[in-house]
Amino acid sequence: MLMTVDERLSRARTMLERRGEAPAELLSPEISASWSRCLKAGLDPRRPPPHAMVDEATLRAARERHDLTRRLALAEMHSLYHQIAGSNYMIAFAAPGGVLLDTIADASFRATASRTAISPGTLWTEGQCGTNALGTVTETRRAVTVHGPEHFFTRLTGLTCTAAPVFAPDATLAGVLDASSECRSRQQHTQALVAMAATQIENGLFREFHRAALVFAFHSRGEYLHTLSAGLIACDAEGVLLGANAQARFLLQGLPAQPGRRFEEIFRLRFATFLDDCASQERLRLEDKVGSTFLARLETPRRPAAVAVSRPVPHAEDASFVAEDPAVRAGLAALAAAVARRVPVLVRGETGTGKEVLARHAHALSRRRGAFVPVNCAALPAHLIEAELFGHADGAFTGARRGGAPGLIVEADGGTLFLDEIGDMPLALQSVLLRLLDDWMVRPVGGAKQRRVDVQLIAATNAELADAVAAGRFRRDLYYRLNTVEILLPPLARRQDLAAIACHLLAAIAPGRRLAPAALARLGEWGWPGNIRELRSILTRLALTPGDGEIGAAAVGAALALPGAEIEQGSGLRAAVRGQVLAAHRETGGNISATARRLGVSRNTIYRALRSSASRPRS
Repeated sequence: MLMTVDERLSRARTMLERRGEAPAELLSPEISASWSRCLKAGLDPRRPPPHAMVDEATLRAARERHDLTRRLALAEMHSLYHQIAGSNYMIAFAAPGGVLLDTIADASFRATASRTAISPGTLWTEGQCGTNALGTVTETRRAVTVHGPEHFFTRLTGLTCTAAPVFAPDATLAGVLDASSECRSRQQHTQALVAMAATQIENGLFREFHRAALVFAFHSRGEYLHTLSAGLIACDAEGVLLGANAQARFLLQGLPAQPGRRFEEIFRLRFATFLDDCASQERLRLEDKVGSTFLARLETPRRPAAVAVSRPVPHAEDASFVAEDPAVRAGLAALAAAVARRVPVLVRGETGTGKEVLARHAHALSRRRGAFVPVNCAALPAHLIEAELFGHADGAFTGARRGGAPGLIVEADGGTLFLDEIGDMPLALQSVLLRLLDDWMVRPVGGAKQRRVDVQLIAATNAELADAVAAGRFRRDLYYRLNTVEILLPPLARRQDLAAIACHLLAAIAPGRRLAPAALARLGEWGWPGNIRELRSILTRLALTPGDGEIGAAAVGAALALPGAEIEQGSGLRAAVRGQVLAAHRETGGNISATARRLGVSRNTIYRALRSSASRPRS
């Protein structure tokens, strides 16, 4: 008579506890092997060792060491928690060594979590807790479900735990994701959901690791291009492979999809042609060397949207760019093709739409070794702008720097020159810039020698240059040269990824804070005349509201009702925001522009905060 699964497990349990055996004929291979490892390590199933837990300092250090993976995992944990039906659930994430970093549990599971010591800081290796999903995955690097009596120690037999490994782009173990429940809440589809969440984290790590590369997704069916089934490949600007995710390696079995190999060794298409086609098509056909056909789309590396970030507000040099909006994504594909060929780029968009952030992203994407040099054409005095850009010789004019100066264009040699507000450049200098685009030769003001430079030029404006050309304020020939590739950043209110942008910004501004779905909906109702800059200011204000968790719709409504969009307004927040401004001002070395960019406000706001601080009486 055949035994049922429960009968087989009951007999195996008896043999384990009475005779110290792990009967392979009664257990699944992974559970039998785990029990054998535990017995070999000297564990007694009837006498579990005390719970092991690291101290707060060690936990904090572990969280910092695995910061990126943890941030990506937290986003997936929240999503997974809502996907798994029923109650009595906990979602947990552990570092590669088995230390629990974070947990999310419903109220009904908290007593179980307390009884079984499932909390941040506890150690869940097999050597400490016997057979358990987290520890077994840490040992085997394979997904597993451990149900009830399959746990080595009796104190855990009331649980069903499913865990999956998360791998870094270099194939090392980056962490373990786990979903645990009481046995009566067991869900058959949990393992698939946990595995999908782990893959999502891995893809996030891949994109982040290759954030400065050209990343494209591909699949044999177009409807899967935006899913976890798509393969991801990262290349440099010359078409040399930098990495491929697990799904890409699966789709390209038998082909050399390893770092260091060239795009043309895998696909029947020149890489330069691929980039050119991506500039005009959102998706295109690719055929590999063995005849398999795929659809591909060039995407840009970006930080995941809904991530709780445990780090300071990023500097302007941090060129991450959220691009879930189809129009923006198409523009970024054109941008990637342009910088790969060193073609001038013109970025248009209203004030605050992120033109400089996009330019910095383009610089990172180009993998150019030189500096990113931003120039605000509207801020430079007309009589000095040529000397600032092209440099000047010693004594070239009254007030010239002793010994001369190389100029901003030379500073950008080998890198990227970003000319913001290009529409405000004087006509006389426009002709000089046009000559630069012809031969890339620079001669300083008052100097005789020229030098050739290698510069990626990105220009930006919030004006319609075609109108300026018609009005005689902008040279037609320069407009045509700059307009080789034009990227339009839509106003924030018209973007389909407003919620993703809000989550991304809040994650950087306030670690641990998150926006409730109703709050995101309320943000979507606003007109955002100040675009992303205004959104950053509102989120900064919201981050200063009481609490350290979720921000609700009522708080958003109250913030949006305040007059203006500068962060220092609102008497209840002035002191807190003043301190934030002063701290950022110190961290940027007293640089007003850098402080304003970091906080997402105007320079006038910084000046007012500094004046206010200076005028306050000292205690």
